[in-house]
Amino acid sequence: MTMTLHTTLVFERDVPAPVEKVFAALADPVARSQWGAPSETAVIIYDEADFREGGQDRFRCGSKANPNIHGTTRYLDILTNHHVVSSETISMEGRRLCASLTTLELEPLGNSTKLTHTTQLASFIGEDMVKGYEAGTNASLDNLVRYFLAHR
Repeated sequence: MTMTLHTTLVFERDVPAPVEKVFAALADPVARSQWGAPSETAVIIYDEADFREGGQDRFRCGSKANPNIHGTTRYLDILTNHHVVSSETISMEGRRLCASLTTLELEPLGNSTKLTHTTQLASFIGEDMVKGYEAGTNASLDNLVRYFLAHR
């Protein structure tokens, strides 16, 4: 049995759009599914989306051929155009892989936004989950920047 691995991951991006547009892209599941998948071969499918304090999203992700990773995001605190705090659990084939607490903070930088994404992650499968989470989040945030570069 693997011991629970705890880590805090911090990601920062300067997003080339005003805070209001970045917040809207975080809130909208259609937009999230466009920029959120970490690669061309991956997909995120929202089976339920309720972006509000106390709401939750249920989603599937993974390869386009087999999105077999299941997640539930619960929104704990939302301050429009400022921050989103959520908890998330990820499982595959009935096995819980991790649980996390994430804070997304938006800071205006003229016509751009500084996005700080902080996740406290508890991995139940060891270092591979941490590495996968880190790689996936970096790729998704890079996609968010590209999404706004393409929608100028």
